[in-house]
Amino acid sequence: MSLASFLAFARPFSAKHTILNLTKFPLQTQPATKPLGSLLLKHNFQTLQPRSRKYKKAQTGTVPVRTGGSTKGNYLAFGNYGLRVKLGCRLRAKILTSIYASVRRKIKSAKDSKIYLRVFPDIPVSSKGSEARMGKGKGSFDYYAARVPKDKILFEIGGPNLSVELAREAFRLASHKLPVDTEFVVLSEKTKQPAQLPPTTVPFLHAK
Repeated sequence: MSLASFLAFARPFSAKHTILNLTKFPLQTQPATKPLGSLLLKHNFQTLQPRSRKYKKAQTGTVPVRTGGSTKGNYLAFGNYGLRVKLGCRLRAKILTSIYASVRRKIKSAKDSKIYLRVFPDIPVSSKGSEARMGKGKGSFDYYAARVPKDKILFEIGGPNLSVELAREAFRLASHKLPVDTEFVVLSEKTKQPAQLPPTTVPFLHAK
């Protein structure tokens, strides 16, 4: 076909035949209704895990026992109320995510309330099938977990409109999701984190 015949049968170009019609799909010049911080926070709690690790797997390890008298993480540092564990344990990332969702749902009525996570699941845990033979190396990755020592603060909540009753009820619901006993902590001179933590070494007789 010659060029003249092709131009004779060719139809004129129309804007409605384009892939992107700007009249039907206008450009979004206004910012999003939700702030970026809330979207990132929601996404991070759905996938609560470290960004990167040097090694994909880790040793099983044990929950640290503070024989030297360390009190790091036992005080309230951000909020007015906290949830403290009475025994050491290892918590999955799924449990922490579930607790965050339940507490957030409960204190939603209190305006400008905030939730603070004091522990983070950064230890990979691997597992094998129940019918797998012995040997053949370490099992495959299963989930991330956090080693929580005794008397550690897990969550803190605070806000100008948050009452003691609402905070206590929120942490009561959260305590049912934990495998250990917990206690409700209210901000005071004893529970507030001091400017300088006490020394982390005590005599051996007192440590026993």
